[in-house]
Amino acid sequence: MAENGTRSDAHSQNPKKAEDQAGSASKSMKQANSNSSMVSRGTARASDVYLMKGDENSKVIKLQKDLKTLGYFTVTPTGYYGDITYEAVKKLQAAHNLKQDGIVHTSTLKLIEKLVKEKEEADKAAAKQAQSDKASKPAEVAKPSETANSGKKAEDYMMPWFGGVESFFARGETATVYDIKSGKSFKIKRTYGTNHADCETLTAEDTKIMKQIYGGQWSWERRPVIVTVNGKKIAASMAGMPHAGVDSEPANAYVSKRSGDYGAGTNLDTVKGNGMDGHFDIHFLNSKTHGTGKVNADHQNAVKEAAKWAASNY
Repeated sequence: MAENGTRSDAHSQNPKKAEDQAGSASKSMKQANSNSSMVSRGTARASDVYLMKGDENSKVIKLQKDLKTLGYFTVTPTGYYGDITYEAVKKLQAAHNLKQDGIVHTSTLKLIEKLVKEKEEADKAAAKQAQSDKASKPAEVAKPSETANSGKKAEDYMMPWFGGVESFFARGETATVYDIKSGKSFKIKRTYGTNHADCETLTAEDTKIMKQIYGGQWSWERRPVIVTVNGKKIAASMAGMPHAGVDSEPANAYVSKRSGDYGAGTNLDTVKGNGMDGHFDIHFLNSKTHGTGKVNADHQNAVKEAAKWAASNY
């Protein structure tokens, strides 16, 4: 799908821009001038305006590609700044507490450039970590009797949450999750949580992998996993249900409806553009749920299962 609904070729003659028709099929528009310094729609352009609705040039294509990278623009870039681009810019501005006018001011441009650079760096780091994980983990999940291990016991992979993991895997730290049953791994960041780790996937690709682990559908199912933090492997249990947040809204802002049927409240979603609304839970030895303040037996059983697997396979 292209943003300009009535044409797919930027070089077609006499194009009509569907985004500017506003319901009047008989009203024709002149083709937008490709020079970005021209005034759009006859409106005076302020000195801090880089791009705005009605512009059509190579700069708009770059903008649309960057917005797509950040998850705000989902159609084919056309180089025309229409309604879809306008709404995408507004969503980005809302997510970062900027004035929501759909215009790319110099401040908006700098933010986009900063976010794209950060995502590129995160993707490179994730790719590097994935290569490292691939080189260090077994080619397949082998039976204990078939694997030469390091001699460590299951207990060596179980670090208590309180007084241990809660500080070692601090908020803002990144880690790699390895699902022992599927053999798949993905990157995460701890963003919230006191009784256990509330985490978010780093990128949309990480979210895709995590969802594949759960058969393509989010679930509260507890799964035994190995979480690698700063090179240390720790047995854990994850629940695959994102909750209590909205990816498209500003972090920690008040929102009327949150994922997982959590209703109104603080938006517990910090990592933006990863395709996940909210965060998911990872439990460690003796961690507790936030709702009951008690240790959950299913999570602890999964932690022990992960520890036994680690002792046999690492």
